[in-house]
Amino acid sequence: MDTILPSEIKERLDRGENLAIVDVREDEEVAAGIIPGAKHIPLAQLPDRLSEIPQVEELILVCRSGNRSGRAISFLEAQGYKGLKNMTGGMLEWED
Repeated sequence: MDTILPSEIKERLDRGENLAIVDVREDEEVAAGIIPGAKHIPLAQLPDRLSEIPQVEELILVCRSGNRSGRAISFLEAQGYKGLKNMTGGMLEWED
C-alpha cells in the first residue's frame, strides 16, 4: 500500500497544489478539524457514496491513525480505483 506523510501533504497544499483527499473519519472526529479541501465520507458510507469519489491519478485517504483509511483503500482497490495513498499516522500526526 502506498503511503504519504502528513508533512508532505502540508507542503504540497502550501505550494498551492490541488490534492484529492478523502477523510473517512466519523462526523464527531471531523468536527475537531479536517485537512483544507478534503472531502468527508465516513468509512461506512463509502459503498453508497462511490459516485462522490473522484477517479484521479492520486487519491489520498485520511483517518485518525491510518487504520480505517487502509481499509478504505482495500475497498476502493476492489472497486477498480488506482493511485490510492494512505496518510501515515492519520490526523494524529497532522499539524495545521
